[in-house]
Amino acid sequence: MTSPTPQQPHTAPGATGAPAATEEPPAYQETRIERAIGRGLARVSARALAPYQTAVIRIGFAGTWLLFLLREWPNRQELYGPAGPFDFTMVRQLLTGNHGFSLLLWSGSGGWFECVYLLALAAAALLMLGWRTRTMSVLFMVGVLSLQNRSVFVGDGGDNVLHLMSMYLVLTRCGQVWSLDARRARRAAAAGVPDRGPDSPRDLPGIVLWAVLGLALAAAQVAGAPGLTWFGHGPFPHIGWSLALWGLWAAHGLWWAVRRHAPGEPRTVLDTLTVLAHNAGLLVIMVEVCLVYATAGWYKIQGSRWQDGTAVYYPLHLDYFSPWPGLSQLLGGTGLSVMLITYGTVIVQVAFPFTVFNRRLKNALLVVMVCEHLSIAFLLGLPFFSLAMITADLVFLPTNFLTWFGGRCSALRRRFRPAGAPAPDRAAGRSPAEAAAGSGGDGPTLVG
Repeated sequence: MTSPTPQQPHTAPGATGAPAATEEPPAYQETRIERAIGRGLARVSARALAPYQTAVIRIGFAGTWLLFLLREWPNRQELYGPAGPFDFTMVRQLLTGNHGFSLLLWSGSGGWFECVYLLALAAAALLMLGWRTRTMSVLFMVGVLSLQNRSVFVGDGGDNVLHLMSMYLVLTRCGQVWSLDARRARRAAAAGVPDRGPDSPRDLPGIVLWAVLGLALAAAQVAGAPGLTWFGHGPFPHIGWSLALWGLWAAHGLWWAVRRHAPGEPRTVLDTLTVLAHNAGLLVIMVEVCLVYATAGWYKIQGSRWQDGTAVYYPLHLDYFSPWPGLSQLLGGTGLSVMLITYGTVIVQVAFPFTVFNRRLKNALLVVMVCEHLSIAFLLGLPFFSLAMITADLVFLPTNFLTWFGGRCSALRRRFRPAGAPAPDRAAGRSPAEAAAGSGGDGPTLVG
């Protein structure tokens, strides 16, 4: 039995008999889903999104905390200091049990309390102005945590929102626009000063600030200050406050060194990482706001007073929450108005998380919620709670409105500028807002 004869490859007439060349496989075609994922990844890693929205929440939360601290200045000793009913020993026992962080645990003296209170005031003011926003966001967070954790029974829901947002702001580039950092970067670009490389300015104030904060943290670490653990309880699981604060301090120094001495690929990598951190922090803030309203709305639905439409009647008739008794009586005097306000509050809070992807519905509900919080501020005498919640709502404002608002403010400022005053800086023919957004508000700074 013979083996089969192998077939010869077919050749065209006139060919030499050589086998035909193998055809190349067709090029790979991306699917629609793959293209969408690729565009999404490129968008979130290319630039820091929502510069105006993050500037608004930076100004709003820092301003809210600053105004609160100024209003409570005469009562600061009773609220957070040694003169309060919650003495130092009780606070230490409480924070040891719940693993809260506070600089006020490092010493029970009145002088140390005054230093921490002034630090919180200064950090809030400078963050609101946008001076060295990276550093001030960290000091702002430390000030908020230190005072709020000192007296956990003082505060309301607005303080809880401020508590969370102070930590999220550390991750964001909240000084890209409407800040002193952005103005400094814009002026440097207009003057042709390089913002990277060995020819960039040394930024002496940033270097001094970075060194002083490092020495202060090292001194507290050596002294064994309470709360400074490496892998214990901290801002993240298994990451203590020592590791978090030293990591932020080292990251600021690394960023400055790379910008000055390695402005090529290393800077691109670090810039991409910071952009991803900013966008992730912004997403967390937006999700947090949606969760606040969703949980508040669904908990209200379970209450019998909200179900029968009478819940708003009771706070309007409490003397403690009636700074304007006549106005409260006017709104709470008829059953129809009470029922409409009660059901309207529940409907808006439950519906808002489901409308964030519909621009028109989202903007309409934003107006309603801002009006609702303004009414709480005036009718119930809770201005700082309302300011905190309004600031959280403003993260969903459309960019077109914010740029229009910024332009109107700039026009108003030009109208009242003294004669002969220099015009605002412009870089490469762009408006100040566009130049600041394009520069990212970074500037050649070590800590800023």
